[in-house]
Amino acid sequence: MSEPSIVELDHLSFAYAGGREVLRDACLSLRPNERIGLYGPNGSGKTTLFRLIMGLAKPREGDVLFHGRPMKDEKDFRALRCRMGLVLQHAEDQLFCPTVLEDVAFGPLNLGLSPDEAAERALRTLRGLGLEGFEGRLTHRLSGGEKKLVSLAAVMAMQPEALLLDEPTNGLDPEARERLIDILQRLPTARIVISHDWDFLAETSTGYLTIVDGRLSDSAPSLAHAHTHMHPLGDAPHAHME
Repeated sequence: MSEPSIVELDHLSFAYAGGREVLRDACLSLRPNERIGLYGPNGSGKTTLFRLIMGLAKPREGDVLFHGRPMKDEKDFRALRCRMGLVLQHAEDQLFCPTVLEDVAFGPLNLGLSPDEAAERALRTLRGLGLEGFEGRLTHRLSGGEKKLVSLAAVMAMQPEALLLDEPTNGLDPEARERLIDILQRLPTARIVISHDWDFLAETSTGYLTIVDGRLSDSAPSLAHAHTHMHPLGDAPHAHME
C-alpha cells in the first residue's frame, strides 16, 4: 500500500487575469520520499504550479490538498507554508539578513524557537549541507552557487516535510552544480524540482512530470534522455587535446 500524499492537486485549472489559460485539469500527488522532476518549456506554468501549491495564486477550478485536507483560505495555507519549503529561482529574493547564520536561523525563529535553539538548528543544518564555517559570512559576498546552497539551508532549517525547488541550477558553475547534485542525492526529503537541465533532473529525481499546453503528465518529455559516455581510456588519468 502506498503512503498517503503530503500534497495533492485535484483537477486544478488556472488562468491569468487576461484570460490566458496556463494549467488545465492538473492532477498531482507528492508522497514521502518521492523526488519528482518537473520539466516544460518557458511560460508553460511550472512556477505558477508552485505558487498554487503554496497558496500564492488562486486556482480557477480545483483544490490543493495537504494531507488530504483541502486548503480553502489563507489560514490553511499559512499552516502549509510552515511545513513545505519553497526555494526560489533567484537566491537574492530569499536572502535578506546580513550574515548566513541570521538568514538560516530566521525561519526557526518564526516557528517559535528561542534564539539559542534557532542558532543551534541553523548550525546543524549548515553542517548537514556541507556548509560548516559559512555561518559568519556576509550573504551579499557569497558567490551565486553559495547563495543557492544557503537559500536551501534556510528552508531546510525549518525541517519541512517537502521541498519545492525552482530552477536550482540556474547560474551555477559546474562545481556548484555537482555539489548541489550530491546534496540532493543524499537528501531524503520529498520534493518537486523545476529545471530545464534534463541531465540534472535525471540524476536527482525518481519520477517526472511534464507540462505541455497546460496539461500535466506524469512522464519524462519525449526529447529527454540520460547520457552515458564511455571513454576508451576508462578511469585512467589522461589529457584532453584542445
